[in-house]
Amino acid sequence: MIEKQSKIYIAGHRGMVGSAICRQLESKGFLNIVTRTHAELDLCKQQAVHDFMQQEKPDYVVLAAAKVGGIFANNEYPADFIYQNLMIESNVIHQAYNSGCKQLLFLGSSCIYPKLAEQPMTESALLTGVLEPTNEPYAIAKIAGIKICESYNRQYGTDFRSVMPTNLYGPGDNFHPKNSHVIPALLRRFHEATLENKPHVEAWGTGKAMREFLFVDDMAKACFHVMNLSSDIYTKHTQPMLSHINVGTGKDVTIKELVDTVVKVTGYQGSVVWNTDMPDGTPRKLMDVSRLVSLGWSYDVELEAGLRTSYQWFLENLDQFRE
Repeated sequence: MIEKQSKIYIAGHRGMVGSAICRQLESKGFLNIVTRTHAELDLCKQQAVHDFMQQEKPDYVVLAAAKVGGIFANNEYPADFIYQNLMIESNVIHQAYNSGCKQLLFLGSSCIYPKLAEQPMTESALLTGVLEPTNEPYAIAKIAGIKICESYNRQYGTDFRSVMPTNLYGPGDNFHPKNSHVIPALLRRFHEATLENKPHVEAWGTGKAMREFLFVDDMAKACFHVMNLSSDIYTKHTQPMLSHINVGTGKDVTIKELVDTVVKVTGYQGSVVWNTDMPDGTPRKLMDVSRLVSLGWSYDVELEAGLRTSYQWFLENLDQFRE
């Protein structure tokens, strides 16, 4: 168990996941939380990370910092995505080891799995096929993060763990009109359509594609749960070279079901027109979360409740997303 007085460094505390982890820890009475903004500490700079870790010597490190973006950004800036994420991971993980950190938790992404991985995707699907080309540099970096953790565990006996979340949403999400993911994009689109009294809203594809979504505060709870597992239990349920754990709900919805729920949450009164000339994308993308369930964790927040919380947060923070 993590002691209440433990010093915990959250890398990426301003992001959606990092901020949710901070909320989770604070709600449980953890007050010795260390954070740094990018302006205060550039995680791509080796010497800066070394100096910070030696000064603070955190007991626990949560690596939620990453360069992230949608399909356009990944295609436009592949060098930035692979370089910056590799540097962040290498610097933070190595200096956590150098500073004598008790435990590190690395946050990855479901994009580590092959494009044509069997559904639902198990942890063992890693490195069994070709990655999705549009985000391959980012995925390669995240795979490297897992393998850096495993390599340090094998060589130095460290306790570095990895969790791979499914599609996340919630407070702190990016509602930018061009760079957002599907849930914030839909919430914004139907919100604006309601304000403008539009008779219909266009949605792409057939609506039949299936996706899994996890509320970010549930992800934070899962992180805390995995961190609190004894090393004996963690190693019993994982393998030295297959140590990551999937985090998700274990169930998916069609994009049509998602859109229908967004319509309900935003109060939109018009109709939805499906543009079937546009692609559906991958037919299905679902995580196998049996490993995490066997370790005693399952999600709490159902999709509609999570969407309502996300929408309320968006309404309260509209100003920061105006073009």
